[in-house]
Amino acid sequence: MTSLDRRNDVSHKESAAPGEVRRWRAFAVLAVAYFMTIVDLTITNVALPTIGRSLHFPESDLQWVVTAYGLTFGGFLLLGGRAADLAGRRRLFMAGVAIFTVASLACALATSDTFLIVMRGIQGLGAAVVLPAALSIVMNMFGEGAERNKALSAWSGIGATAATVGLLAGGVLVRYAGWQYIFYLNVPIGAVTLLLARRAVPESRLAGARRSYDALGAITVTGALVMLVYAISQAPTAGWTAVRTLALLAASAALLAAFLVIETRAEAPLLPLRLFRLTTLAGSNAVGFLLGASFFSFFFTGTLYMQQVLGYSALTTGLAWLATSLTALALAGPAQILVTRASAKLVMAAGMTLVGAGILWATQVPVHGHYWANLAGPLFVAGGAIFAFIPVSIGALAGITDHDAGVASGLLNTSQQIGGAIGVAVASTVAATHSRLLMSQGHGAAAALTGGFQQAFWVTGLTALAAVPVTFLLIRRAELARATAASLQHEDTVPARAA
Repeated sequence: MTSLDRRNDVSHKESAAPGEVRRWRAFAVLAVAYFMTIVDLTITNVALPTIGRSLHFPESDLQWVVTAYGLTFGGFLLLGGRAADLAGRRRLFMAGVAIFTVASLACALATSDTFLIVMRGIQGLGAAVVLPAALSIVMNMFGEGAERNKALSAWSGIGATAATVGLLAGGVLVRYAGWQYIFYLNVPIGAVTLLLARRAVPESRLAGARRSYDALGAITVTGALVMLVYAISQAPTAGWTAVRTLALLAASAALLAAFLVIETRAEAPLLPLRLFRLTTLAGSNAVGFLLGASFFSFFFTGTLYMQQVLGYSALTTGLAWLATSLTALALAGPAQILVTRASAKLVMAAGMTLVGAGILWATQVPVHGHYWANLAGPLFVAGGAIFAFIPVSIGALAGITDHDAGVASGLLNTSQQIGGAIGVAVASTVAATHSRLLMSQGHGAAAALTGGFQQAFWVTGLTALAAVPVTFLLIRRAELARATAASLQHEDTVPARAA
């Protein structure tokens, strides 16, 4: 290398460094908002009994504090992603944070069960605007390859950790402050994020694109999902063959069919069906759905077992879930290395196997269980979900152009959040149905509850394991390789978009 070359190389590194710093500073602001929205998926779990007593919730309606958030979150993610592409990603990100923050304050001030559920739905709407905008900004800042994989690995680790941190934070706040503070917490965080975002986060949008939004598509798909979850959650009471249950299921199927027809004819479809020609994208979203359905349902059902059967307080329950968080933190680094250096497909399958194994281990929990003897093992093993979160994120965005960054980000998160909403509804229904059956047979309350939770764990664990054959059938090693190992030789290159 000549002296001129060396000077040019030094000059390039010096000019690139500020851009690198700016990218990761923006990433940090986006990650805080992402962390906040994912925490809210689980932070209410440990507070449900307290909220129920305070606002006089019927037992069968408690799950809607969780499900209302998950449904609007998942139902409007696609619309949020497309809107971010067209109207400006930073602009939509900030609007979403504002909606989320105001709705959080309203949740904290709730004095009735109906008002809380409605505000949780609006919270979910705000999160549906925040998340795809934030993830598409990350995609825009980091070019496909090793740099993006590093960012997405960190992003996935944040998401997996946030879910368990939410349980711990919920326990601490309920114990020492009151359930309202699980929502008050979001207010200062949201305000600071808004202040920092305008200066730290770059704006980007599709240049010259017509601003056409597929609102009808968002309404039909969200309506279909709401009806489906409501039908499943009410079926144990109304009956699976009752006219109301069958009518709701039929209406859900009709709305879903209408959504697909709308997407084939819309000028600017909410979900361009051509994306599913990318087999790895389709497979990763399928695995993401099963991951959400199993992982978040495990939190929901496990928390109820700890509190209703073992008598754990909200704080003790949160501390118990630290085992899962510690595993996720410990494995985040190795997972990133394995995804980049080895086979992301095998890492994904291993992650779903660990989730399924941990949950199925929990089917053995007894009425008089002890933490270290009966719970710690399943919780530690289920933390291996980080092995699935990282390659799912990479696979669902592999081969996506900037034009579809928002909608692809929205699709990925839709799969996971709707999976979680439906999974929680199914697990809740299975547990309640089996518990009532056991009580009708003369079992005591604790034994009946335990039996119901065991059945829910069986369904949830098998759901996770179903993702393993999906991984091997749909995920294409070559497509993942292009998004992971193909650019290893360029790891030291700063993408032109960095600044």
